[in-house]
Amino acid sequence: MREFTIGKNDAGQRLDRFLAKAVPLLPAGLMQKYVRIKRIKCNGGRCQRDQRLQEGDVLQLYINDEFFAESHEEDPFLSKFRPQLDILYEDENLLLVDKRPGLVVHADETEKVNTLIHHIQAYLYQRGEWDPNGENSFAPALCNRIDRNTGGIVIAAKNAEALRILTAKIRDRELTKKYLCVVLGAVKPPEGRLECFLLKDGNKNQVSVYRKPVPGGRSAVTLYRTLETRGALSLVEAELLTGRTHQIRASFAWAGHPLLGDGKYGRGEVNRRYGETRQALYSYYLRFDFPTDAGALEYLKGREFRVERVPFAEKYFLGK
Repeated sequence: MREFTIGKNDAGQRLDRFLAKAVPLLPAGLMQKYVRIKRIKCNGGRCQRDQRLQEGDVLQLYINDEFFAESHEEDPFLSKFRPQLDILYEDENLLLVDKRPGLVVHADETEKVNTLIHHIQAYLYQRGEWDPNGENSFAPALCNRIDRNTGGIVIAAKNAEALRILTAKIRDRELTKKYLCVVLGAVKPPEGRLECFLLKDGNKNQVSVYRKPVPGGRSAVTLYRTLETRGALSLVEAELLTGRTHQIRASFAWAGHPLLGDGKYGRGEVNRRYGETRQALYSYYLRFDFPTDAGALEYLKGREFRVERVPFAEKYFLGK
């Protein structure tokens, strides 16, 4: 028999979701059976797979040892990995990190080790702020993500309460995020909004743009403001009112002003002429608006953060 005492980072989760993370070797179907026949109990009594766990609850699992992975005193990967982070802000609940272009946020088919989340977890582990062996289910996690070749601000939660709050605030559009981008040509009018519908092709990881609604398409609204035009390029600030895949890149290309360096929606001959292989797009500004209560993160209300140096902006505009 094994016991788990529910701590602050575990509270609020459904039982089945907690067990999926705390005992990943236990198949979901078998877990449900063990709950039903009371081989998994909560505080000594019957429990339900969808019940919400409370801090201080004690789970008793009368299941075979083979389902429990052995823990180690020190994680060799987390202890030896050398984190490289550009931290804009940090407190006991979260990190704001300026992700460099070219770095993936999570492991994918092209990169398993050198990811932003691994850098963050190793950083917190080595500082003694997170111990995976001392947690039942929680690991520091990213609250938002940006494409590999896009740079900018990524929010990481250090604890489960911060993760729950920030996930809800992002979902409810209670944060303002602004991007800088370099587009081809001068956008007319210089300030306005782009409204269209995006249809995603998961196999190609690409979206098609339509002026009117289409089956499966999702509305996309982008506010923009031209900051400067020099020759054939314009520096534009964009704000997303909706958060769709490749929204800025696809919307500006549809409007006749693709992003410089964009290999998917841009113009190859122009990109080659400038020697750019990544889209000139940077999530450079973040404000915590919080029009509704933010609980433990209420102290962030009204705070704003920005990346002061955006390489492509300095290269083509501000540095000249």
